Amino acid sequence: MNKLHNKINPRVRSLITESILLKQQVLDDENLLSTVNTVAELSTVALKGGKKILFCGNGGSAADAQHLAAELSGRYLLDREPLFAEALHVNASYITAVANDYGYDEIYARLVRGKGAQGDVLFALSTSGNSNNILRAIDEAKKRFMIVIGMTGMTGGKMAKACDYLINVPSTDTPRIQECHMMLGHLICELVETGIFGKKS
Repeated sequence: MNKLHNKINPRVRSLITESILLKQQVLDDENLLSTVNTVAELSTVALKGGKKILFCGNGGSAADAQHLAAELSGRYLLDREPLFAEALHVNASYITAVANDYGYDEIYARLVRGKGAQGDVLFALSTSGNSNNILRAIDEAKKRFMIVIGMTGMTGGKMAKACDYLINVPSTDTPRIQECHMMLGHLICELVETGIFGKKS
């Protein structure tokens, strides 16, 4: 049996360092942090008013969307009542049917038409900011006077002009962007939860 060697691949430290440096950039970006704070406050007000929070994304961003929806609809840190938060991709039969019948670009737009209402919040996740199905969902959300929060990479892509609020992580590296999306998403979940239910005792 071959023994595993104890030498650490230098890329391990390099990747962790890249992640730390990007998070430091986020920490130093007052405008970005202000937007995150505003988004948390708007989400809190929406949920207190009986509105919904919907999430959408593709691939890793879909996984992040589902994770964040679960933190709100289940629990984050507090034992408390559930909040209405839903990731729009979780029904595989729906996704495959609509993608087959209407095209993949319509999978989220159609659900926003069916579920979205004025005052609801849509979190749209795309590291490039250019995913067509996310842009279509944003368009439908704006028609329904929903609040649209974009979570993207550095430039924001086409989503930069389409969203009401943009959380654009200052990077073009997809894995690092997604790591920051989750960090900031967790931050928003905590602010929302404590804003509605109070701090953990």
